[in-house]
Amino acid sequence: MAERAIDLSTKPTVEGDLVVLRPLVGDDADAIAEILNDPQVRILTGSVATTAEAREPFVADEEFRRWYATRPEQTDRLDLAIVERTSGDVAGEIVLNDVDEGAATANLRILIGPRWQDRGLGTEAVRLLSAYALTEVGLRALTLVVLATNPRAHRVYEKIGYRVVRTRHGASTFDGAPVDEIDMALTIGE
Repeated sequence: MAERAIDLSTKPTVEGDLVVLRPLVGDDADAIAEILNDPQVRILTGSVATTAEAREPFVADEEFRRWYATRPEQTDRLDLAIVERTSGDVAGEIVLNDVDEGAATANLRILIGPRWQDRGLGTEAVRLLSAYALTEVGLRALTLVVLATNPRAHRVYEKIGYRVVRTRHGASTFDGAPVDEIDMALTIGE
């Protein structure tokens, strides 16, 4: 039996009870920029290395807008908006990237805006995309990295079935202090 190629050119809409995952488009850039303007979001995702950087306003320039406009065209990654079902507002994004076709793996990452946190939206989004990736895309495993300073995200991933693969002590820094990065994985059948 031939191995199935990993194809991320199809941009699905995946529906849950709390969220709808749909392809990201250029018009989503403003909502994502608003989320990225929150210092805590940038700190917890490892997007900045200092408190000073986190406090700088995030500006959605033309390059940022163009990047979001090109998401539907990408065949080597899947970028989906997390839409809160009741309001229809973009609450964040969830992405499959860094595909390794030989190993049939991909990296998963998620970004949820502060006003949408602690409501189960991120948990459902990760569960939905993980299931889609392992059943429809043909991946055998998903990987992700979570900072040790983000225990809420770590608990969400564990609840879904992701397991710690290793901890890379001091792999990142924040305000000059070492921060551990935790590599996690979800393998088909878990």
